[in-house]
Amino acid sequence: MTAAPGPAPVPASRAGTPATLSALLAHRAGTDPERTALICGPRTLTFGEWYERSGALAAGLRSRGLEPGARVVLRYGSGDWTAYAVAFCGVLRAGLVAVPLSDRQAPATAAHILEDSGASALLHPAGAHLPPDVLPTGVWAASDEEIGTEGGARTAVLRAPDPASLAQILYTSGTTGTPKGVTAAHTNLAHGCTLDERRRPLRHSRHFLHAFPVGTNAGQTMLVNALDSAATAVAAPQFTPGRFARLIEKYEAGSVFLVPSMAIELLGSDSARRYATDSVRLVGSTAAALPQPVALGLTRAFPNAQVVNYYTSTEAAPAQLTLLFDPERPDSPGRPASPHGLRITTPDGAPLPPGEPGEVWLRTPAAPRAYLEPAGGTERSGAEVFQGRWVRMGDLGMLDEEGYLHLLDRERDVIKSGAYKVSTIQVENALHAHPAVVDAAAIGVPHPVLGSVVAAVLVVRDELTAPALRTFLLDRLAPHELPARLLFRPSLPRNEGGKILKRELRLLLDDEALR
Repeated sequence: MTAAPGPAPVPASRAGTPATLSALLAHRAGTDPERTALICGPRTLTFGEWYERSGALAAGLRSRGLEPGARVVLRYGSGDWTAYAVAFCGVLRAGLVAVPLSDRQAPATAAHILEDSGASALLHPAGAHLPPDVLPTGVWAASDEEIGTEGGARTAVLRAPDPASLAQILYTSGTTGTPKGVTAAHTNLAHGCTLDERRRPLRHSRHFLHAFPVGTNAGQTMLVNALDSAATAVAAPQFTPGRFARLIEKYEAGSVFLVPSMAIELLGSDSARRYATDSVRLVGSTAAALPQPVALGLTRAFPNAQVVNYYTSTEAAPAQLTLLFDPERPDSPGRPASPHGLRITTPDGAPLPPGEPGEVWLRTPAAPRAYLEPAGGTERSGAEVFQGRWVRMGDLGMLDEEGYLHLLDRERDVIKSGAYKVSTIQVENALHAHPAVVDAAAIGVPHPVLGSVVAAVLVVRDELTAPALRTFLLDRLAPHELPARLLFRPSLPRNEGGKILKRELRLLLDDEALR
């Protein structure tokens, strides 16, 4: 038997608010143990099962000698969401630190995360196989089933974790370099959650659907949604447009969550159109900028739904802008539902008035996150990103007079061509407007006179020549914004979170230039 036969008392920072995700799970298991919390393929998980299984896992981890604060890497796939949910909550309930890791990450990336995080152990689903030589010396690995069985045979007293203590290390996507670990306390993860059944989010939905992988900030948000929302979470084991649309119809999903690459595939799929999707009332996009033509396409594909752009980052969470997309204003990702906690600033952080472009900063309402310090004790470079409770998002943007946000570009992606600065987002929006363009990305490449010029890598569905595309773009882009180089490919390189890997695009263009 594990710690206790039923849910433990719920610690709360104030009435109706859980101090930790462990407290939230205990509350929901106590109030509605038979309610289904999560569905992934043929597997389901009720709140009661989630609580009991995570308690057994927590007892098993502690029986193996892991002390509070020890780091445990969780290596799971998108088909393992129910097992992952149990493992994540079990690690937190034991007072340990969860380090999520997708099983699709390269062995070198997995080895880096294990070493960098200072992990003591690795958990994986039963039957999973680890790549050779991925475990550092002194780190053990076991299946969650094995540890849960050990814990179920023992009696363990599990004390509620300190809300201010470290709960999670989540690694950034690493689109431009080595992934960095971002730390979060229990209070950070539980911020905004509720114990009041009347205030649960997504009350318009019986089910919400996503296909985000483990190990991403979007995936972690969906896990918290599964714990907190009124709707049952449905995690697609694998994203394909037809399967995703079939799940919408099967569960009559009221809310669906996508990244832009998924939205592009869904809109371009004939098979997806065979399924009824009129139940959808909310389409949420996150992780990357949603091109304007794609956002407009979503409003047509889901006519009963509000399209929402969720703007956040691994570093800023739980700070988030909910941008309500307006088809009458497609030049903006939307007007913030609440502008509180948003600033457009000068480089030194001074707020700018509407109409003035500058850096985008978000203010976190919870205990702020931080970059993980290396084992050697040398601090990571985080001072430029974390400014107290304010986080520099690395984007350039502007608020117009009517309160709509305009994202101009990632700060590092702006192309300086001669005397001009070119927004890659603007170029990509123009490329996506062509009916034959399925996917597109713009980057800067060196030029001997101008410094840099625009290059674009595209996926097209019909035969499209470079001259025909350039003619199409003449009415949409200024001369200095027109791509000087075009490369057609069958697909664009993306990471697990759906973000385009622009460093790999540069390698593709370099390789093409040598041919």
